[in-house]
Amino acid sequence: MTDDALRGLAGAAGLAPRWIDNGGVEREAPVDVLAAALQALGFPAGNAADVQESGARLAAERLAAPSLVAGLVGRETVIPNVRARGAFARLEFEQGGARDIALDDDSDALRLLPLDRIGYHRLIVDGRVITLAITPRSARTLASVGEGRRMWGLAAQIYGLSSKGDGGIGHFGAVADLAKSAARSGADALALSPAHALFLADSAHYTPYSPSSRLFCNVLHGDPTLVFGMDRVRSIAASAQAQPDDDQPDQNAQGASHSPCADLIDWPRASQARVRLLRALYASFRDLDLAASSPLAQDFLRFRAAGGAPLQAHATFEALHAHQFGRDFTKWNWRDWPADLRDARMPAVAAFARTHEDEVGFHVFAQWLVDRSMARAQSRAAAAGMRIGLVSDLAVGMNAGGSHAWSRPEDMLLGLSIGAPPDMLAPLGQDWGLTTFSPRALRATGYEPFLATLRAAMRNAGGVRIDHVMGLARLWLTPDGANATDGVYLSYPVDDLLALIRLESVRHGAVIVGEDLGTVPHGLRDRLAESGVAGMRVLQFEHDQHRYYPPDWYPETAIAMTATHDTATLAGWWRGADIEARDAAGQSPAGRTRQQCESERAREREMAWDAFAAAGVSRGAPPAATEDPSPVVDAALAFVARTPAKLVLVPIEDALGLGQQPNLPGTTTEYPNWRRRYSAEAGAMLERADVADRLRTLSALRN
Repeated sequence: MTDDALRGLAGAAGLAPRWIDNGGVEREAPVDVLAAALQALGFPAGNAADVQESGARLAAERLAAPSLVAGLVGRETVIPNVRARGAFARLEFEQGGARDIALDDDSDALRLLPLDRIGYHRLIVDGRVITLAITPRSARTLASVGEGRRMWGLAAQIYGLSSKGDGGIGHFGAVADLAKSAARSGADALALSPAHALFLADSAHYTPYSPSSRLFCNVLHGDPTLVFGMDRVRSIAASAQAQPDDDQPDQNAQGASHSPCADLIDWPRASQARVRLLRALYASFRDLDLAASSPLAQDFLRFRAAGGAPLQAHATFEALHAHQFGRDFTKWNWRDWPADLRDARMPAVAAFARTHEDEVGFHVFAQWLVDRSMARAQSRAAAAGMRIGLVSDLAVGMNAGGSHAWSRPEDMLLGLSIGAPPDMLAPLGQDWGLTTFSPRALRATGYEPFLATLRAAMRNAGGVRIDHVMGLARLWLTPDGANATDGVYLSYPVDDLLALIRLESVRHGAVIVGEDLGTVPHGLRDRLAESGVAGMRVLQFEHDQHRYYPPDWYPETAIAMTATHDTATLAGWWRGADIEARDAAGQSPAGRTRQQCESERAREREMAWDAFAAAGVSRGAPPAATEDPSPVVDAALAFVARTPAKLVLVPIEDALGLGQQPNLPGTTTEYPNWRRRYSAEAGAMLERADVADRLRTLSALRN
């Protein structure tokens, strides 16, 4: 086998044997990395025979009829690799009705006249059924939602929100309280941290961007009072010794012994207390509601039926994970379980689910509770006047040890991890420890896993932020155990994925935001804008060596932000808190001392204040780095408010003038990532005089 043959197979499979780094230098992917990536794609390449056989299989797949074809409404749709053998094909419309289509026997592809109905239609031709996804030209846009209004909103970490009796972890009840308060201030959106399902048996795994499944939610974010009412929850919690005395501020809602508004979340303690309450609620629900077939029970049964096999599989996984990991901490990953439990379709798994039926039922109940909690939070946001309401966050991938990878391994690129290639900020590259969908599996299944994921993200939200939206076009992947520098780019069917996003966006009435920060493939931002997907422009990044770009530099098609969860807050940036944190964590940029970083920041502060002054949002001399940064925060919010962007998103950390960011990329235990708690209760945090004035000014400038 020659290396050229392997590279040729890799290129045909969508891998990039060569790529251009951030410095414009052409790089070459190592042969062993290409071989590992091909193996994960299902194309073995260990020897010459493997390469030849995989190449033949790949060629055959390219000539096969597709299971789904995306077409644009009002445009001709081409169905490749289908030759007509009869006089007619039949087209059945999703909303009813059908028509026969005359075929051209001489064509090597079917060409359908323009269709005027968006939706998922069925084309029956030559004994095959092909899904036609006829899509709108654009997703639901910020411009259409705002109807000419320049909107603004807040961004918050769900877990960090506080409310009375919450047990030390934020939930959708607090989200609803914050949404109503923000709406009164004029906000139209509340963007949230990911609410994906994690691992309930492992309270130390709380990173929201490393989910077990993106189809389901983190049950710790459910607020039982939104479903059962405060009185019943208090009664059940008290009988189970899981409810605090609200007059005792050092006791949280589920009995953990720290303040509900403590600076940092004690995840193990608070999670275990929340689970005790959920179990007590389930016991009551099972014995009273299910037994009597109450309206709540009927709603639960409808939810369970609608969730079908995927919900049952996730609940079974949670029960199995608790059983295996609870007995042996080395059995955290399902690939380390006994062989007869590693496959969700094995008889031993079904037997376990029957034997532990009540435990599986508890996990279904917990999913129902959090789903209904989020739905009520979105309803309250809309009722309060928000045009968009909640904006959910769709993580770029999933943990390979999670329920989706266990129940649907054929969907995944097991053995490969998503990350980013080396660049100036991360010279050793990045490995995020996540896996994702195989593009080959997506095509073979008619994009079913991708569609299910989109629908889950849009289910109870008015918008979706797609993390690392560059993944629609390509992803940087490294083999498990390899250095992040030894990776390869894999291409994805971006046109099909964008088409399906447009269709689902319109069907759900949800706006789409793409996190396009970092190395963005050439032309992708234009393609996103054409599809109605809003990009992101973060104030801290919008500058060159000489100046910060003025407000009119920001495009209408992107949202304007002061910061993200991965960057310093405005106050922290001005003071250099992020430089200090990186230095303490040993994460300072390669080749630069702390003094050099501080000198560079001093120059950036000067440029930023000059830009604020030029925009007419600041006066006089800037505060020193050691002084109160409130004037900087006020000026920065006013600055982004003046941009043409249809939506401005302000992190709660900046609205409150906080100094510490939620996450410091590249760290784990060196920094308290995903643990910071907002000090005031969610429904009251915007009422503080300086915060209210800040948001009043922001709203006035936007309108």
